[in-house]
Amino acid sequence: MSLDKLRGRLMISLVLGLIVVVALMAYGDFAEIGQVAAVFQWGLIPLILGLTMVNYLLRFAKWHYYLGLIGAGDTPAKDSFLMFFSGLSMVVTPGKVGEWLKSFLLKETRGVPLGRSAPIVIAERLTDAVAMLALASGGLLMTQSGWQIAAAVLGLAALMVAAVQYRPLTDFLLSVGERLPLLSSKAHHMRDFLDCAQTLFCPRALAVGIALGLVSWGAESVAFYVILLGMGLEANPLLLTQAAFIMNTSILAGSLVMVPGGLGVAEGGIAGLSQLLLGMSAERAVLSTLIIRFCTLWFSVALGIGALTLFSRRLSRKTAGASTIITAGEGELLEPALD
Repeated sequence: MSLDKLRGRLMISLVLGLIVVVALMAYGDFAEIGQVAAVFQWGLIPLILGLTMVNYLLRFAKWHYYLGLIGAGDTPAKDSFLMFFSGLSMVVTPGKVGEWLKSFLLKETRGVPLGRSAPIVIAERLTDAVAMLALASGGLLMTQSGWQIAAAVLGLAALMVAAVQYRPLTDFLLSVGERLPLLSSKAHHMRDFLDCAQTLFCPRALAVGIALGLVSWGAESVAFYVILLGMGLEANPLLLTQAAFIMNTSILAGSLVMVPGGLGVAEGGIAGLSQLLLGMSAERAVLSTLIIRFCTLWFSVALGIGALTLFSRRLSRKTAGASTIITAGEGELLEPALD
């Protein structure tokens, strides 16, 4: 992907994000939102951003742990760190390119085939989803709604893990692929993919991934709880349970659609559930939503752009002026200079 195309995709998402912000503020009434903002405890923002960083750092720890499981544990921690955070730069781009950018960076810098690292992205999403459902479970029990969808998601996750771990099935699929003209040349990539998926989906790896997910997404849930306290709501365990439910169900709903970053869906869920469950006014719900999304989604994009810039410059120096340094996907090239 060229720099111009990357900027173009980011610009599309920024415009979409701006539309969402304007729509939310129009829903809550601009003037009244300003009045609510005047009484919000803005001194809590560093704490909120710190909790968000806990989420990202623990998700990086999961990524680096998975690298070791697929035989890429010799990747320097600094490179691994920059790869992970670089992936955050495109979480709001159409087509969810950011989900796979880490794998392309790993291939170009460490020579790890895409078939080996691609299962990491799936394992990350699966363990995150299970952890987020667990965090939302208190709210699911209280509201007595949404548990059917949660059960379906968990059932599909269990079915996926069981299918990957059932060796006769994977061997059969590989044997079929080796005999098909269009797939025979890719059979070794399929074998790499399934072998690594079986490693990542073993009970111990799943337990570690889910545990890290519980703490990381729990930190982000606490960040929303802190925002609610800044809005004047009373601190109590029930509010924390409701905050976790609102955040995690809304983000999961946003991840199920193809809209980049879940824009519109996640915001609508957070604002709507805040009014429904917490009795917040539209203005306070909208401002709470805007703050948590700026401190999570857009904060991650800013961190990702910074990390990708640093990583690209480092690789540019290592390649001694090579004209291209990173393959970012779909046969296109990412140019070295991002400044």
